[in-house]
Amino acid sequence: MENIKITTAQFESRSGDKGYNLAVIERLAAEAAAEGSNVIAFHECSITGYTFAKDLSKKELLNIAEFIPEGDSIENLTEIASEYNIAILAGLFEKDRDNNIYKAHVCVTSQGVIAKHRKLHPFINENILPGDSYTIFDLNGWKCGILICYDNNILENVRATKLLGADIIFMPHVTMCTPSDRPGAGFVDPKLWKNRETDPTSLRQEFDGPKGREWLMKWLPSRAHDNGIYAIFSNPIGMDHNQLKNGCSMIIDPYGDIIAECRKLDADYVTALLTPSKLNQSGGYRYTMARKPELYREIIGAPHDSLQKVAWMPSHGNIDQKE
Repeated sequence: MENIKITTAQFESRSGDKGYNLAVIERLAAEAAAEGSNVIAFHECSITGYTFAKDLSKKELLNIAEFIPEGDSIENLTEIASEYNIAILAGLFEKDRDNNIYKAHVCVTSQGVIAKHRKLHPFINENILPGDSYTIFDLNGWKCGILICYDNNILENVRATKLLGADIIFMPHVTMCTPSDRPGAGFVDPKLWKNRETDPTSLRQEFDGPKGREWLMKWLPSRAHDNGIYAIFSNPIGMDHNQLKNGCSMIIDPYGDIIAECRKLDADYVTALLTPSKLNQSGGYRYTMARKPELYREIIGAPHDSLQKVAWMPSHGNIDQKE
């Protein structure tokens, strides 16, 4: 296994405007490839937009969703990956021949789709079904996994993906700056985004405080540290429908250290060199190898009443809402 250069990106996607979003994806992919990156990762539903889907009917969702791998967006991604010789991870709504709808994230190379993950814990719209499996794939000699947004909040998902062999886990999100029961959480005023050039300080304080990055730092580095993996976190910046998002896309190494992070109040990308040597040197590797599953196999696998809460959404279906 050789060193690999991976880029994580952020940008302000437009709701339902696949042409615009794919154009931005191409521009950032071209720039990253020119600097020698092997892979570029984008946020959840970076092709279609995300939050606007909460207001869509099933028919409207089906209109924006695509078949994978036959859809136009996948064809476009494959062309981009081929032209610039870079693997691309991006997200969209997926439909199948039975009109089932999923939240999907794909890895595309010049060969087409080499991996597809369906979000295990969707909540944006009751017509979106959950995926039912983990995703492991090979990329430039590395074992990789994908977990989408809320999937990463359930720590068992990250550990299971690691135990299935992943040393890199791509973690596309649309997160932060939303209400929660935790102190300090909440939306960020869109006016601050409009005034970011004249008053960047006020916006940065909101983005980096308990509504945003400060909360992320409570748990994201631990996912990488405890499992001894590289975590590739991607998140949009700017307005996603009617919600302001704070970006801070980053790459975290198996020690739990941030080795690259987007800090622009704009579209941005950063690249890090991932080295295999850190994997077995990390504490997470030792902890994983020291496990005694006979002690807790039945405890962890015991059935329970599943609860998923998202505070900023009105209750519908069988979802009990909070963060």
